[in-house]
Amino acid sequence: MTAAPDTRRPGVRLPDVGIWPVQAGAVGLAARLERALSGPGRRVTVYRPWTLGRQQDAFRAAYPGARAWVLIGAAGIAVRFLSGLPADKTRDPAVLVLDDAARHVIPILGGHEGGGNALAYAVARACGAAPVITTASEATRPLTLGVGCRRGVPEDRIAAAVTQALTRAGHALDDVREVATVDLKADEPGLNAFCDRHALPLRIIAHADVQARPFVTHPSEWVQRSVGLSGVSEPCALIASPRGELLFPRLALNGVTVAVVRDGPHAPTPSRPPETTA
Repeated sequence: MTAAPDTRRPGVRLPDVGIWPVQAGAVGLAARLERALSGPGRRVTVYRPWTLGRQQDAFRAAYPGARAWVLIGAAGIAVRFLSGLPADKTRDPAVLVLDDAARHVIPILGGHEGGGNALAYAVARACGAAPVITTASEATRPLTLGVGCRRGVPEDRIAAAVTQALTRAGHALDDVREVATVDLKADEPGLNAFCDRHALPLRIIAHADVQARPFVTHPSEWVQRSVGLSGVSEPCALIASPRGELLFPRLALNGVTVAVVRDGPHAPTPSRPPETTA
């Protein structure tokens, strides 16, 4: 079974997906994922394993039948289910674990080769979970971009603002691990097109989370009036990189704002970024 293209994110190939809710209470969450992940050329199957006898045996039988699995339950259960199954990282299905409350989604198998990392971001966008990516190549890209934009801003204006912010910060696009924005901007065509073109995952931060942690150097009256927040780019980047430091504050250019945050593994999360000027 070959991976099918994700039509919403061209260039990113997401595999056919099996969704395995360990408890019957997670079937609603599974159905939401099925609707969000399904698309032309990609089959998504939701299992009801509590009807299949011993779940570990049922999963072992079903395991080869999908190119990726989203197991809704505890990581410990996934580890037990997978015991003895992985054989070759180039052929094994990706396996993601999503907790019942949809707080975190973790690719534990096949992050790169199986498309698990890309799928984790798709799952996160569908249910509001935080993707937890642990593969080494992501660790070599230290930057998170926070991006806000006015409605309908085209891709080229987003690209121009990102390029200018990175240039002023002394970095290149190759140093960027992910882009973060608020949920109200999740469907912006220009922003999604920019991320698609550069194969950058787009992390969506809930409006309530940004409102609760308004990390901004200079509050924006326009953003406050428009979306009820004092800012978007800085808080989204800092929430997505919780131990990061604000490398370059909010740059505003032609209806786009960009903030650059660099990982700082020993730095505490600031209650407010240091006062700087763009």
